[in-house]
This record gives sequence, C-alpha cells and structure tokens, in this order.
Amino acid sequence: MTPAVLVLTGPVTRDEAAGLCDDVRTLLEAPRAEVVVCDVAGLGPPGLRAVDLLARLQLAAKRAGGRIRLRDPDPALHALLDLVGLGIEVEGQAEQREPALGVEEAVEPGDPPV
Repeated sequence: MTPAVLVLTGPVTRDEAAGLCDDVRTLLEAPRAEVVVCDVAGLGPPGLRAVDLLARLQLAAKRAGGRIRLRDPDPALHALLDLVGLGIEVEGQAEQREPALGVEEAVEPGDPPV
C-alpha cells in the first residue's frame, strides 16, 4: 500500500502545526495506514521551529498508531534532527533495525567460526 503524503511548506506557525497534526491523525485512520510521508523539501531553512513541528507530527502519528517518514529533507535539517535526538525515518534509508540491502559483514582470516 502506498503511504499518504503530506506536503509541508514553511515556515509553519504554531497554529498551523496543530492543524497539520490533525491531518496526520486523519491520514493514519485509513485502513492499514501505518506511515505518513512528510515532504519537507519546501519547509524552509532548518531550525528549531522545523524540529518542533516534526516532533509534534511524530508524536501525533505515534498516538494514532503510526509514524512519519521524511521525504527530501535538507541535509542540515537531517543533521539537526540527529543532534536533538529525534530519530525520524527518511525515505531511501534503511530502518535502524535493519541492515542496508546488499551489505555483508566482512570476515577476516583467522576469525573463529560463529
């Protein structure tokens, strides 16, 4: 099933953030909806306002039994989210629990068998 997409254009005010949280909850009410993709390419310059918005959206999604995934985040926004400890999945990246596809663990000669 293709996840719903929420396009975020910014800067987003605190009042608009509440409406976007409602939108995330509504999108996750669809049958078998687990993820809402947030297109953040037009969000504007990365900063604490963007981090606050994404934290609110992630919380709204978790309360609705789902999660958000980011599409096209600015590298600086991605770094800022990592810095504050807000681990939001980004499209095209392997989930933290899963190894990336095609990556194999190297074995050195002389390593004991497992």
